[in-house]
Parts: sequence; structure tokens; C-alpha cells
Amino acid sequence: MFEHKRLVGLDDYFKELDQRPEKGVYFYRICGYNAQVAEFIKKYYEQARTGGVIIEGRIPNPDNKNLAYFEEIMGMDFKLELNFISTKLKKWLPRMSNYQRETVSGSIFNTLSTLRTQGKNDNMLKNCYIKFMCWLYYKFERVTAQLGENKVPKILYEGDISNYELLLISVLSNAGCDVVLLEYNGDSGYLKVDPQSADSFKLDIAGLGPFPDGFSLRGMREMAQAEAGRQRLYGAPPKFTNCTNAWISGEQDHIAEFKMPVNSRGSDANMFYNIYTRINGVWDKMTYTNDLYQMQLEIKNSGRRVVIVDEVLPLPTPDEINNVPRKYYNQQDQMIADLSTQIRYGNNVELQRIMVKSFVDVMLEESKIPDINLSKLTNKAVYLICWLKRYMAQLFANWRMPEVSCFIYMGGCTNENEAMFMRFLARLPVDVLILVPNLNGERCCLKDSLLYEQNCAESLDLRKFPAENSQLQMATLAYHAERELDTLMYQDSGIYRNRQYSKANAVTLKTMYEEIAILWKEELKYRPNFSTVDDVVNMPVLFAKVSGVKDGDLEQYWGGIKQMLTPDTFLITQAPYISPNAYNEMKSYSTEFLKRGVLQRQVIKNHPSYRYSFLRDEIQDHMLDKLQLLIDSRSIKGTFENGTEYLIVATIMNMNMDMIRKIQSFDFTKTNPKLIYINSGERMISLEDSIIVSFLNLIGFDVVFFVPTGYQSVEKHFNNMVMEEHQIGQYVYDLNVPDLRRFVVRKQPTSWRDRIFKRGK
Repeated sequence: MFEHKRLVGLDDYFKELDQRPEKGVYFYRICGYNAQVAEFIKKYYEQARTGGVIIEGRIPNPDNKNLAYFEEIMGMDFKLELNFISTKLKKWLPRMSNYQRETVSGSIFNTLSTLRTQGKNDNMLKNCYIKFMCWLYYKFERVTAQLGENKVPKILYEGDISNYELLLISVLSNAGCDVVLLEYNGDSGYLKVDPQSADSFKLDIAGLGPFPDGFSLRGMREMAQAEAGRQRLYGAPPKFTNCTNAWISGEQDHIAEFKMPVNSRGSDANMFYNIYTRINGVWDKMTYTNDLYQMQLEIKNSGRRVVIVDEVLPLPTPDEINNVPRKYYNQQDQMIADLSTQIRYGNNVELQRIMVKSFVDVMLEESKIPDINLSKLTNKAVYLICWLKRYMAQLFANWRMPEVSCFIYMGGCTNENEAMFMRFLARLPVDVLILVPNLNGERCCLKDSLLYEQNCAESLDLRKFPAENSQLQMATLAYHAERELDTLMYQDSGIYRNRQYSKANAVTLKTMYEEIAILWKEELKYRPNFSTVDDVVNMPVLFAKVSGVKDGDLEQYWGGIKQMLTPDTFLITQAPYISPNAYNEMKSYSTEFLKRGVLQRQVIKNHPSYRYSFLRDEIQDHMLDKLQLLIDSRSIKGTFENGTEYLIVATIMNMNMDMIRKIQSFDFTKTNPKLIYINSGERMISLEDSIIVSFLNLIGFDVVFFVPTGYQSVEKHFNNMVMEEHQIGQYVYDLNVPDLRRFVVRKQPTSWRDRIFKRGK
């Protein structure tokens, strides 16, 4: 029999029998936790897994099949005699040596004898004997075959142990087993079955606290498996590692560290010293542009490589994406491991390993984003590899330690994918500089614990980095003063400079008929519901149909329309304005211009037949924005049903040049252009007409239809009624529209009352 010995240190558990301070075994229960215990459990778990038994939860009681087999082989007789137990063990566990059998049988005999002295009858002792024999056969045979060897077998038990489990494990411990009990809920459960702690010792070392919530062997095993899986993802570890920002003083001017030679940054041959910072605002409006220009000149002249990206990181092209082969993935680790093989740098295997490590680190971090799925994560990984391949040659051509290139991003990250790429680059031999000079613009969305943030008080609207190959523009002090005054005057003041805004949304007003004439000539900024939010104008516009003739008075009817004819008004007097059979060369290009419901803007702008290239860029973008909105809204019947979306594109790409000029001169805060469409006959308005007026409404035109007949007009081609209809009088038919530009309204004769009472006026 082996005695239970006290530990000198936890490492005693892992010493072989002949190396222990005292020859014996250890049986401890652990009901507290700290870092030392955590490491011990990991190590002990591994030894129990390879050379012992691990019990997670209770040991299952022998079932009917177990008992039937035992009865068939051993019979159901029982005697509390050492020789009887030894003989039965020889037959039941034939692999045991004589020494092992005698040790175990002696330990069982002693335990059962103790139970008899405690008042247990023969039937109870028999049941205990059978339970012991079944448990030894089905659960502990692996341990019994190692008893007495110099390498002591291990038992690891998790949870609150029962009385019979403790009896059997004590039998095995006395026969030569080390035992550890993990008690997550404290020691009270154990003390119910062994109040005197006769069978085991409680571990009592400094710094023990409660076990972490949810701690378990299963969780520990899963973490170990995940860690092993991650090590497989990384492959061979890189020889070099990054020292990011830790070497900088932070006391020099904002960009001094970028100009510092890499050999002066640190002395550890196994580290590359890079900087990763975002500078919000500018330190001096007068010198900022020149300082940046001189900085990039110094970096280039020192032989370092520089990549500069302005405003937005261009998305990977279809060709770039197709050059990243992918498979069908069931698990994220499988995907990350496969796509990491796309990162190749044949000139230097160490740099390739650094890239792979950074890729795996970033993708594992991205995988923790809430609601991320495997498909989205795969797309992110593909984007990352596409951008790396795009800039790899510019940043790392013929790279050797301790070289550090420089990546400058002017404007800041606008989405999570750009931020992901910045985090990736910052773990490579690259200085990453993110510049956000305009404090009033969109904020950079990048968040990273490694990022060094610098904040300056002044703001400057600078969108292009002042590089050598750009047209440098450096402002004077007077220019900056004027811009500041400009901001004070036109920021939330209700006063707007000419064409201050480049983006606008139309908001259609619901009005009474009489309000049309009142609002018609009023500037947009004075209309109800006008606003500017985040540099976007919300334009209140009119979009109405006037049916009938008030009081049947045609002269007043035509006169009222004439009064609405301003220099900005486009007048249509015959339907249809555009015949369905009219030639339109844009129809042959519409399938190039629209793919999968999305306008191909660069294709449109670069097409030789594109008619609007002379317009200001912001007006072209405004028109394309509203064209996309018209398509997306599906307000025109047949959109995405019978190809009407292509007719929409062709129609808008072939508009009347007078309309285009009115759009070009449109200032979103001032008087907007108008369209009056008179349909006095029975000819139907064409689908193309409906497309035009819907588009002009979105652009910001006031659009009013005059339909004296009350017939259906533009609404026939709408999926829902988007304009307000006003019924103002009786329907009148077969009217000829006069020349409204020359039409003269006769003055009504005045009554004698008017002559008397208005004489002094």
C-alpha cells in the first residue's frame, strides 16, 4: 500500500516515484484558482489524458448490460476474503501483474472491511464489491495496468464526488495512483462524504480565489484545441516581430518620427521599428501642406518606399478578386488557413511569415465582430489579400531587415474594411500615417489599441496629399482667414453662398391648389421644410396635377398659367413630349450602363456617346444619384419586370439640352427650375414622359401638370401616385393651347362700387 504524502510544490505531482522527496502518492482536492493552479491543471490534464483517467461528471453506475456480463463471467457469489477478491481480479482483469493484482485486491479488502466495521451488512458489501469490479473494468483498467511503475498514473476528477466514487478512487490511490479533485463549488460537498479529510488533502497555497465563471475541463480543452488550431494557422513563426510606436518619444513635432532613419529607431536585430498614427486636424494652416510635402521628399530621398492614397482606398476590381482562388469552406479556420496560402513573397520567407501572422491575427479579430458569418468573413479576407497584392511591390520590393516603408492615407478610413487593412499594414514593416486635416468632415472609423492618436486644434479642408506628382497648391494666410470668415457666415446662419452644397434630396410638398402660385416663384430656402443636414440640402418641391378649369373661365385659366412662366420654366404643350417611336441611340448602350440594377458610373462617364461630360462634376454626380434612386424606387411600372429599367437609363441619358442647362445652373438653396406640362387633348402621355418628369422631380424641379380634361396622364405609368392632384373646376375638352408667352389677359371692367371706393388707391 502507498501512503498519501504532502506536497512540497505542485511540481511534485510530475516527478517519477523514485525522484519524490518521500516515496508515496498525492491525493489533493483543489477548490481555489490562480495562475499557478491554471498552469498546473493544464499540465496535469495532459498527463491524465495520456497516462491515466479523466472523469468529467459522475462515474456512470453499472447498467443492466454491465451487470449481466459480470454475472455471466464472474458469477454472483461474494466473500469478504482477500484470496477471494484476488482470484476474482485475476479472472476479471487478466492484464494485471501479480503485484498490481495483490495491491488492488488488498486495497479493496481493507476498504470493504472498514465498511463492515461501520455496520454495512453482507448484501451492501456485495453490491459495493460488484460496483467496484464493474468500474475497474469499464473505467479504470488503463490505470490498473500501470500501478507500481516508476511513472505514477494519474486520475483527474471534476465536480462534487460521491461516497462510492471516493471509496474506489481511494482504493486506486492507495494502490499507487495520484489523484486530483477539482471542486468548482468549494469544499463543502466533499466534506459531506469525508468530514475528517481522511482520504485527501486540501490544497492551500497563497493567492487562491474562486474559479472563473464557467471554468471546466471541457472549456479548457476547447481553448487548448483552439490554440493548437491557431498555431497550425500561423505555420512557422516569423523570426522578426514589430515594435510599433513604443520607441517614439511623442515630444517632437508631429511627423518627425516618420523622417527618422530606421537604423536610429532601435537596436534589437529581431525587431523592426515602425510608427502607426492618426493625426486629426492640422498643427499650422500656413505650414501644414509644405511640411507634408517636405516630409515625403525626405523619406523618398533616404531610399525608403512611399505609397500615398487620397480620400478613399479603391475597392478591389473584379480581376483582382478573381485572382484570389477560393474553395468551399465549412469553418473559419479552414478558410483562413487556405487563403493565407495566397500570401507569397518569394524574395524573403521571413517577410512572408510576418504577413501571414498579421493576416491571421486580423482575421481572427474580425471573426469576433457580432453577427459576422463565414461568407462575410471570407469576403473581408479576399479584400485584404487583394489590397496586399496591389501594394506589395510598391512597399516591399527587395525587402531586407530592418527596412520600413511608408503608407500615407489622406482622409481617414470611411468603412470597416479600410480600417481592417490599416490594422493589417501596421503589423508589417510599414510606417502607417493617417491624416484627417478637416475636423468638420467625416471622422475616421479606425479603432485599434496599437494606434497612436494625435489631435490638433486647427482644421483644413485638404483632400489631396501634396506629393511631387500632383499640382501643389499652398494657401496664403489671407486665404485661410477668408475661409474662416466664410465658415462663420455660411455655417447654420440661413445665408448660403453660391452653390455651397453639392448634394440635395427632393422633398415633395403636399399643398392646397392656391399655394402653388404662392410657392412657385419663392426660393427653396424660404419654403416650409427646407433644411440642410450633414452638407445635404433637403429641397421642398412641388409635384402636382391640376385637373379641370376653375369656373370654366378659359381666359383666367390660361392667364394663370402664363403668370407661372419664369425664365427657369420649361413648357410642354403637346402630348406626348417624347414619342415611344422616337430614335434614341442610348438604348443600344443602356445594358452597358446598368448591370444588375447598378449604374456603372465610370463606364458611363468614359463612354464616347455620353452627352453630359461638360457639366460640373457635382451636377453629373447629382444626376446619376437621382437616376439610381429612380431605378431603385421602382416607381415606374415595369422596372425590373420587363426591362423598363434600361429604358429609364436610355431616356435620362438623352434628355433635351435646354433641360440639361437648367439643371447645370441649378443652385440647391435658391430658385429651382420648373416644368409645366399641359395636356389638353386625348393623346396619352408616353412612358418616356413619365420617366422624365419623375426624374426632374427627384432632381429638384417644380413640376405641375395642367389637364383641363381631367383624363389620366402621367400617373398611368406610376406604380403609386406620387403627385398631388387638385380638382379645381369643370372639365373642358378639345382645347387648343394658345401661345402662352404672348398671351394677354384682358382686364375686367370695374364696377361703380370699385370706381368709388378705390379711387384714392
